[in-house]
Amino acid sequence: MQMLTKQDYAEIRTWVYRNARPLELSLWQYFFENGNKTDVLTALCFYQNSDGGFGHALEPDNWNPVSSPYTTLYAANTLKSIDFTDTAHPVYTGILRYLDSGAHYTDEHGWLFSIPSNNDHAHAPWWTYSPEANTCESTGLTAELAAFILRTIEPNTRLYKQAMDQAGRIIAIITTPGKLGEMSIGGFNVLLDTAEKLGLSATLGAGQARETLRQLVHDSIVRDTSSWETYCPRPSNYIKSPNSPYYADNAVIVQTELDYLIKTRPAGSVWDIQWTWFDLSEKYAGELAVSTNWWKAIMAVEKMRYLKSFDRVETSI
Repeated sequence: MQMLTKQDYAEIRTWVYRNARPLELSLWQYFFENGNKTDVLTALCFYQNSDGGFGHALEPDNWNPVSSPYTTLYAANTLKSIDFTDTAHPVYTGILRYLDSGAHYTDEHGWLFSIPSNNDHAHAPWWTYSPEANTCESTGLTAELAAFILRTIEPNTRLYKQAMDQAGRIIAIITTPGKLGEMSIGGFNVLLDTAEKLGLSATLGAGQARETLRQLVHDSIVRDTSSWETYCPRPSNYIKSPNSPYYADNAVIVQTELDYLIKTRPAGSVWDIQWTWFDLSEKYAGELAVSTNWWKAIMAVEKMRYLKSFDRVETSI
Protein backbone atom coordinates (compact mmCIF):
# COMPACT_ATOMS: atom_id res chain seq x y z
CA MET A 1 0.00 0.00 0.00
CA GLN A 2 1.43 3.35 -1.08
CA MET A 3 1.63 6.23 1.43
CA LEU A 4 2.08 9.94 0.85
CA THR A 5 5.23 10.79 2.81
CA LYS A 6 5.97 13.87 4.86
CA GLN A 7 8.30 15.03 2.09
CA ASP A 8 5.54 14.55 -0.49
CA TYR A 9 3.17 16.58 1.64
CA ALA A 10 5.74 19.36 2.08
CA GLU A 11 6.27 19.59 -1.69
CA ILE A 12 2.53 19.80 -2.37
CA ARG A 13 2.07 22.41 0.35
CA THR A 14 4.88 24.55 -1.04
CA TRP A 15 3.43 24.42 -4.54
CA VAL A 16 -0.01 25.43 -3.30
CA TYR A 17 1.35 28.38 -1.32
CA ARG A 18 3.28 29.58 -4.37
CA ASN A 19 0.57 29.11 -6.99
CA ALA A 20 -2.97 28.90 -5.60
CA ARG A 21 -5.62 31.60 -5.72
CA PRO A 22 -6.55 33.08 -2.34
CA LEU A 23 -9.68 30.89 -2.32
CA GLU A 24 -7.84 27.59 -2.76
CA LEU A 25 -5.12 28.67 -0.34
CA SER A 26 -7.76 29.39 2.30
CA LEU A 27 -9.34 25.98 1.62
CA TRP A 28 -5.94 24.30 1.97
CA GLN A 29 -5.44 26.06 5.28
CA TYR A 30 -8.95 25.13 6.44
CA PHE A 31 -8.66 21.42 5.63
CA PHE A 32 -5.03 20.81 6.55
CA GLU A 33 -3.79 23.59 8.83
CA ASN A 34 -6.67 24.39 11.19
CA GLY A 35 -7.64 27.42 9.13
CA ASN A 36 -10.95 29.19 9.61
CA LYS A 37 -14.16 29.45 7.59
CA THR A 38 -14.07 33.24 7.61
CA ASP A 39 -11.02 33.31 5.34
CA VAL A 40 -12.75 30.98 2.88
CA LEU A 41 -15.90 33.12 2.89
CA THR A 42 -13.91 36.31 2.38
CA ALA A 43 -12.14 34.88 -0.66
CA LEU A 44 -15.30 33.30 -2.09
CA CYS A 45 -17.46 36.40 -1.86
CA PHE A 46 -15.22 38.33 -4.25
CA TYR A 47 -16.73 36.18 -7.01
CA GLN A 48 -20.33 37.02 -6.06
CA ASN A 49 -22.27 39.51 -8.19
CA SER A 50 -24.83 42.07 -7.04
CA ASP A 51 -27.62 39.75 -8.22
CA GLY A 52 -26.43 37.17 -5.68
CA GLY A 53 -25.11 34.71 -8.25
CA PHE A 54 -21.49 33.87 -9.00
CA GLY A 55 -19.25 34.32 -12.04
CA HIS A 56 -15.77 35.75 -12.73
CA ALA A 57 -14.04 32.42 -13.45
CA LEU A 58 -14.78 30.97 -10.03
CA GLU A 59 -15.02 27.79 -12.12
CA PRO A 60 -11.70 28.28 -13.92
CA ASP A 61 -12.77 26.91 -17.31
CA ASN A 62 -15.42 29.62 -17.73
CA TRP A 63 -14.24 33.24 -17.56
CA ASN A 64 -17.72 34.72 -17.95
CA PRO A 65 -18.17 37.40 -15.24
CA VAL A 66 -21.98 37.05 -15.46
CA SER A 67 -23.75 34.95 -12.85
CA SER A 68 -24.63 31.48 -14.07
CA PRO A 69 -26.42 28.55 -12.42
CA TYR A 70 -23.38 26.28 -12.58
CA THR A 71 -20.92 28.80 -11.18
CA THR A 72 -23.41 29.60 -8.43
CA LEU A 73 -23.63 25.89 -7.62
CA TYR A 74 -19.82 25.81 -7.50
CA ALA A 75 -19.99 28.47 -4.77
CA ALA A 76 -22.74 26.58 -2.91
CA ASN A 77 -20.63 23.43 -2.97
CA THR A 78 -17.68 25.35 -1.56
CA LEU A 79 -19.88 26.39 1.37
CA LYS A 80 -20.96 22.79 1.81
CA SER A 81 -17.35 21.57 1.80
CA ILE A 82 -16.50 23.71 4.84
CA ASP A 83 -19.81 22.93 6.54
CA PHE A 84 -20.85 26.57 6.60
CA THR A 85 -24.58 26.51 7.40
CA ASP A 86 -25.43 30.06 8.47
CA THR A 87 -28.23 30.61 5.96
CA ALA A 88 -28.71 34.18 7.20
CA HIS A 89 -25.25 35.10 5.90
CA PRO A 90 -25.27 37.36 2.81
CA VAL A 91 -23.57 34.69 0.70
CA TYR A 92 -26.54 32.38 1.25
CA THR A 93 -29.25 35.02 0.96
CA GLY A 94 -27.60 36.24 -2.24
CA ILE A 95 -27.58 32.79 -3.82
CA LEU A 96 -31.22 32.23 -2.93
CA ARG A 97 -32.14 35.67 -4.25
CA TYR A 98 -30.44 34.87 -7.51
CA LEU A 99 -32.18 31.51 -7.88
CA ASP A 100 -35.56 32.99 -6.99
CA SER A 101 -35.28 36.21 -8.98
CA GLY A 102 -36.58 35.05 -12.32
CA ALA A 103 -33.35 36.39 -13.85
CA HIS A 104 -31.60 33.05 -13.63
CA TYR A 105 -31.53 30.71 -16.59
CA THR A 106 -34.06 27.86 -16.74
CA ASP A 107 -36.04 25.87 -19.25
CA GLU A 108 -38.20 22.76 -19.10
CA HIS A 109 -35.09 20.70 -18.24
CA GLY A 110 -34.24 22.84 -15.20
CA TRP A 111 -31.37 25.26 -14.68
CA LEU A 112 -29.17 25.69 -17.74
CA PHE A 113 -25.71 24.16 -17.74
CA SER A 114 -24.37 26.71 -20.24
CA ILE A 115 -25.66 30.24 -20.86
CA PRO A 116 -25.44 32.45 -23.98
CA SER A 117 -23.00 35.03 -22.59
CA ASN A 118 -20.37 32.31 -22.04
CA ASN A 119 -19.58 32.67 -25.75
CA ASP A 120 -18.36 36.25 -25.22
CA HIS A 121 -15.53 35.24 -22.89
CA ALA A 122 -12.67 32.78 -22.69
CA HIS A 123 -13.99 29.32 -21.95
CA ALA A 124 -13.53 25.60 -22.47
CA PRO A 125 -15.61 24.15 -25.32
CA TRP A 126 -18.07 22.42 -22.99
CA TRP A 127 -19.07 25.87 -21.73
CA THR A 128 -20.01 27.09 -25.22
CA TYR A 129 -23.73 27.78 -25.14
CA SER A 130 -25.63 24.86 -26.61
CA PRO A 131 -29.39 24.29 -26.20
CA GLU A 132 -28.86 20.69 -27.33
CA ALA A 133 -26.17 19.98 -24.73
CA ASN A 134 -28.26 21.66 -22.05
CA THR A 135 -31.04 19.09 -22.47
CA CYS A 136 -28.57 16.49 -21.22
CA GLU A 137 -26.09 18.31 -19.00
CA SER A 138 -28.64 20.38 -17.08
CA THR A 139 -29.99 17.30 -15.29
CA GLY A 140 -27.14 16.88 -12.81
CA LEU A 141 -26.87 20.63 -12.25
CA THR A 142 -30.58 20.90 -11.54
CA ALA A 143 -30.44 17.93 -9.16
CA GLU A 144 -27.73 19.61 -7.08
CA LEU A 145 -29.37 23.03 -7.09
CA ALA A 146 -32.69 21.48 -6.04
CA ALA A 147 -30.90 19.68 -3.20
CA PHE A 148 -29.23 22.92 -2.11
CA ILE A 149 -32.60 24.71 -1.99
CA LEU A 150 -34.36 21.91 -0.12
CA ARG A 151 -31.75 21.82 2.63
CA THR A 152 -31.44 25.61 2.87
CA ILE A 153 -34.91 27.19 2.94
CA GLU A 154 -38.22 26.52 4.62
CA PRO A 155 -41.12 24.91 2.75
CA ASN A 156 -44.15 26.88 1.53
CA THR A 157 -42.14 29.22 -0.65
CA ARG A 158 -42.14 29.49 -4.41
CA LEU A 159 -38.51 28.48 -4.72
CA TYR A 160 -38.96 25.47 -2.43
CA LYS A 161 -41.92 24.28 -4.51
CA GLN A 162 -39.87 24.71 -7.68
CA ALA A 163 -37.09 22.62 -6.16
CA MET A 164 -39.53 19.90 -5.09
CA ASP A 165 -41.02 19.76 -8.57
CA GLN A 166 -37.58 19.43 -10.14
CA ALA A 167 -36.49 16.86 -7.54
CA GLY A 168 -39.51 14.68 -8.27
CA ARG A 169 -38.88 14.86 -12.00
CA ILE A 170 -35.21 13.94 -11.56
CA ILE A 171 -35.90 11.06 -9.16
CA ALA A 172 -38.03 9.57 -11.93
CA ILE A 173 -35.07 9.90 -14.30
CA ILE A 174 -32.82 8.04 -11.87
CA THR A 175 -35.10 5.03 -11.83
CA THR A 176 -35.57 5.05 -15.61
CA PRO A 177 -32.22 6.35 -16.87
CA GLY A 178 -31.66 7.11 -20.52
CA LYS A 179 -28.91 9.32 -21.89
CA LEU A 180 -27.27 11.05 -18.95
CA GLY A 181 -24.95 14.05 -18.82
CA GLU A 182 -21.47 13.78 -17.34
CA MET A 183 -22.42 15.30 -13.99
CA SER A 184 -25.77 13.52 -13.71
CA ILE A 185 -24.67 10.65 -11.45
CA GLY A 186 -22.97 13.01 -9.01
CA GLY A 187 -26.03 15.26 -9.01
CA PHE A 188 -28.35 12.30 -8.49
CA ASN A 189 -26.31 11.22 -5.49
CA VAL A 190 -26.42 14.66 -3.87
CA LEU A 191 -30.18 14.87 -4.39
CA LEU A 192 -30.80 11.37 -3.05
CA ASP A 193 -28.62 12.00 0.02
CA THR A 194 -30.56 15.20 0.69
CA ALA A 195 -33.94 13.53 0.24
CA GLU A 196 -32.98 10.77 2.69
CA LYS A 197 -31.64 13.19 5.30
CA LEU A 198 -34.74 15.40 5.09
CA GLY A 199 -37.20 12.50 5.14
CA LEU A 200 -38.45 13.27 1.64
CA SER A 201 -37.70 9.93 -0.01
CA ALA A 202 -41.28 8.65 0.09
CA THR A 203 -42.72 11.98 -1.03
CA LEU A 204 -40.38 12.05 -4.01
CA GLY A 205 -40.87 8.38 -4.88
CA ALA A 206 -37.20 7.56 -4.30
CA GLY A 207 -37.64 4.08 -2.85
CA GLN A 208 -35.68 2.19 -5.52
CA ALA A 209 -33.38 5.03 -6.53
CA ARG A 210 -30.43 4.07 -4.28
CA GLU A 211 -30.02 0.62 -5.78
CA THR A 212 -30.29 2.01 -9.29
CA LEU A 213 -27.71 4.65 -8.47
CA ARG A 214 -25.41 2.06 -6.91
CA GLN A 215 -25.32 0.25 -10.25
CA LEU A 216 -24.85 3.47 -12.21
CA VAL A 217 -21.85 4.38 -10.07
CA HIS A 218 -20.31 0.94 -10.46
CA ASP A 219 -20.79 0.91 -14.22
CA SER A 220 -19.56 4.47 -14.74
CA ILE A 221 -16.14 4.02 -13.12
CA VAL A 222 -13.38 3.41 -15.66
CA ARG A 223 -11.33 0.50 -14.30
CA ASP A 224 -8.59 0.45 -16.92
CA THR A 225 -5.92 2.56 -15.21
CA SER A 226 -4.18 3.24 -18.52
CA SER A 227 -7.19 5.41 -19.39
CA TRP A 228 -6.65 7.55 -16.30
CA GLU A 229 -3.99 9.56 -18.09
CA THR A 230 -6.89 11.37 -19.79
CA TYR A 231 -10.06 12.67 -18.21
CA CYS A 232 -12.55 9.94 -17.34
CA PRO A 233 -14.69 8.90 -14.34
CA ARG A 234 -12.54 7.49 -11.56
CA PRO A 235 -13.72 6.14 -8.19
CA SER A 236 -13.01 9.52 -6.56
CA ASN A 237 -15.69 11.12 -8.73
CA TYR A 238 -18.29 9.39 -6.56
CA ILE A 239 -16.60 7.86 -3.51
CA LYS A 240 -15.03 10.42 -1.20
CA SER A 241 -14.48 8.34 1.95
CA PRO A 242 -14.84 4.81 3.35
CA ASN A 243 -18.30 5.86 4.59
CA SER A 244 -19.65 6.13 1.06
CA PRO A 245 -22.53 3.73 0.32
CA TYR A 246 -20.65 2.79 -2.85
CA TYR A 247 -17.29 1.97 -1.27
CA ALA A 248 -17.91 -1.70 -0.48
CA ASP A 249 -18.79 -2.51 -4.09
CA ASN A 250 -15.74 -0.65 -5.42
CA ALA A 251 -13.14 -1.03 -2.66
CA VAL A 252 -10.47 -2.63 -4.83
CA ILE A 253 -10.55 0.03 -7.53
CA VAL A 254 -10.64 2.80 -4.89
CA GLN A 255 -7.45 1.45 -3.33
CA THR A 256 -5.95 1.17 -6.80
CA GLU A 257 -6.67 4.85 -7.43
CA LEU A 258 -5.14 5.86 -4.11
CA ASP A 259 -1.93 4.03 -5.01
CA TYR A 260 -2.05 5.55 -8.50
CA LEU A 261 -2.31 9.10 -7.15
CA ILE A 262 0.71 8.69 -4.92
CA LYS A 263 2.80 7.06 -7.66
CA THR A 264 1.95 9.52 -10.43
CA ARG A 265 2.43 12.88 -8.68
CA PRO A 266 5.30 14.73 -10.39
CA ALA A 267 8.24 15.19 -8.01
CA GLY A 268 8.32 18.63 -6.41
CA SER A 269 4.92 19.54 -7.80
CA VAL A 270 1.21 18.66 -7.78
CA TRP A 271 -0.84 16.52 -10.13
CA ASP A 272 -1.39 17.63 -13.70
CA ILE A 273 -4.93 18.02 -14.99
CA GLN A 274 -6.25 15.57 -17.56
CA TRP A 275 -8.04 17.93 -19.92
CA THR A 276 -7.45 20.86 -22.24
CA TRP A 277 -9.63 23.31 -24.12
CA PHE A 278 -9.19 21.38 -27.37
CA ASP A 279 -10.09 23.53 -30.40
CA LEU A 280 -10.27 26.67 -28.23
CA SER A 281 -6.81 26.14 -26.72
CA GLU A 282 -5.02 28.33 -29.25
CA LYS A 283 -7.65 31.07 -29.26
CA TYR A 284 -7.51 31.42 -25.48
CA ALA A 285 -3.92 30.28 -24.88
CA GLY A 286 -3.20 32.84 -22.13
CA GLU A 287 -6.41 32.17 -20.22
CA LEU A 288 -5.93 28.42 -20.55
CA ALA A 289 -2.45 28.65 -19.01
CA VAL A 290 -3.84 30.55 -16.03
CA SER A 291 -6.84 28.24 -15.74
CA THR A 292 -4.56 25.20 -15.74
CA ASN A 293 -2.61 26.51 -12.76
CA TRP A 294 -5.81 27.36 -10.89
CA TRP A 295 -7.16 23.86 -11.55
CA LYS A 296 -3.97 22.23 -10.37
CA ALA A 297 -4.39 23.95 -7.01
CA ILE A 298 -8.07 22.97 -6.83
CA MET A 299 -7.26 19.37 -7.63
CA ALA A 300 -4.35 19.33 -5.17
CA VAL A 301 -6.77 20.20 -2.37
CA GLU A 302 -9.32 17.62 -3.56
CA LYS A 303 -6.78 14.81 -3.99
CA MET A 304 -5.19 15.51 -0.62
CA ARG A 305 -8.61 15.37 1.03
CA TYR A 306 -9.23 12.06 -0.72
CA LEU A 307 -5.92 10.59 0.38
CA LYS A 308 -6.39 11.85 3.92
CA SER A 309 -9.89 10.38 4.19
CA PHE A 310 -8.45 6.91 3.45
CA ASP A 311 -5.47 7.37 5.83
CA ARG A 312 -2.90 7.48 3.04
CA VAL A 313 -0.95 10.49 4.38
CA GLU A 314 1.96 9.79 6.74
CA THR A 315 2.15 13.18 8.37
CA SER A 316 -0.48 14.34 10.85
CA ILE A 317 -2.45 17.13 9.21
